[in-house]
Amino acid sequence: MIKVLFICMGNICRSPTAEGVLRQLVREKGLEGKIEVDSAGTHGYHVGEAPDQRTQRAAASRQYDLSEMRARKVAAQDLDYFDLILAMDRNNLDVLKRICPADKHHRLGLFMKYSHNFDDDEVPDPYYGLGHGFDLVLDMIEDAARGLLGHLEQQLAQSHRHE
Repeated sequence: MIKVLFICMGNICRSPTAEGVLRQLVREKGLEGKIEVDSAGTHGYHVGEAPDQRTQRAAASRQYDLSEMRARKVAAQDLDYFDLILAMDRNNLDVLKRICPADKHHRLGLFMKYSHNFDDDEVPDPYYGLGHGFDLVLDMIEDAARGLLGHLEQQLAQSHRHE
């Protein structure tokens, strides 16, 4: 089982979108028992809240249902539990590096590293922007999620060969 955690600031726009997209891709590939997906925020501003309505609308327009998700703040046990902790931007990655024990830093990274079609290494926060920003964020997340899934499938195949 490979456990992936997506991180943004409030866990109401980018990270729940990434969770929903990757979860759907995992389901389509029949890998639910092999890849676990979750999301959290570095700040607790929105704990217990559903994802932003604009995020939910953009996701729903592409058949991703985020309505059951609830925002939570990243916890110390997450840093032990998850194998891969992917931040949406450098600021949130820096927060993770400060709270994560040094021996776990290899688990941290930027989500957009897995993108094939975007040169950006950060997913922009659409929260304060215009509505079209949510569609761009979704484009970026879908692309990086496909790349990430390919990477995870290779890891699963390698671990299967070593068994």
